[in-house]
Amino acid sequence: MQPYFYSVSEFIAMGKHGVFVWSCWAIAVGVMLAFIIYSRRQRQALIKQLTIQQARQAQRTAKTPNPATKQPM
Repeated sequence: MQPYFYSVSEFIAMGKHGVFVWSCWAIAVGVMLAFIIYSRRQRQALIKQLTIQQARQAQRTAKTPNPATKQPM
């Protein structure tokens, strides 16, 4: 078995196709990083929104008297 590339510079050049290969790799990695960052920000926004919604619901529940627990006078 013989190696296809004998040096690192040959590997990077990839027989004059290195510009296309490495630019495609860079674009793919950039897109994946963008999706990861976008997903993390969406998750944080959703958690924040749910926390606010839960707090509002707790306030409504605390203000509204529960008729089942209302004591007769």
